Amino acid sequence: MTMTDAAAAALSHGLPGAVAVSRLRVYDWPAADGLVGGSPHLHTTSAEGYVVIGGSGAVQTLSSQGLAETPLKPGTVLWFTPGTVHRLVNRSGDLEIVTLMQNAGLPEAGDAVLTFPDEVLRDPARYREAATLPAGADQAQLEQAARARRDLALEGWAALRERAERDLHGALAGLYAAAAAIVAPKVAGWRELWRQGPLAQVEATRLQLDRLEGGDGATLWGSGVAVRQPEPGPERWGMCGRLTVWNAGPAH
Repeated sequence: MTMTDAAAAALSHGLPGAVAVSRLRVYDWPAADGLVGGSPHLHTTSAEGYVVIGGSGAVQTLSSQGLAETPLKPGTVLWFTPGTVHRLVNRSGDLEIVTLMQNAGLPEAGDAVLTFPDEVLRDPARYREAATLPAGADQAQLEQAARARRDLALEGWAALRERAERDLHGALAGLYAAAAAIVAPKVAGWRELWRQGPLAQVEATRLQLDRLEGGDGATLWGSGVAVRQPEPGPERWGMCGRLTVWNAGPAH
């Protein structure tokens, strides 16, 4: 990679560190267990961070550390690694978060797996049907579909929590095997996204360190500013809430 290529890659492919950013307004939909919020799911390749900017609530998690619930209020910064099942609970009704996703491009390409019941998780066709919102639907139809998807994920989440309380290792082993099988066909495409974004930024830093160590400031001539605007149109119906998204791809 040349100095020019490295600088262009670092500037063009997302925020520093190849992080993707979005604004999340957590769903205010009540669930069967009396709580309000979004769909439990995990990410298979990307760590996720929260910066809470409004409202209050909690995030319920299941990881190798066990089951936990962490309060959320304005000013809270929290992050978790791939494989951590997380469910946002909107206690104030107006919980709002800036989300930061590692490996920009991979979450958008489907690195998340919802906690549907086992019979759905283990059937790729049923999983795709349950996880995919209908194309061409109007906003009311999309809301109905997103809510049905959330409720199905909560059904699986309840069973998963019960198993984890008895046998944490067994519960996670089954979930992780199913998640890996779901995303395996996508990984080849993810590698190219990773090379163009996260890896390109790492390579740019390596080149900068190599040059600076020799007293060469030439890489600084790659300086510049990139700007992104939110995607136009209505907010997306995400897994946890309504999303305002900034495109992480190359600037035009």
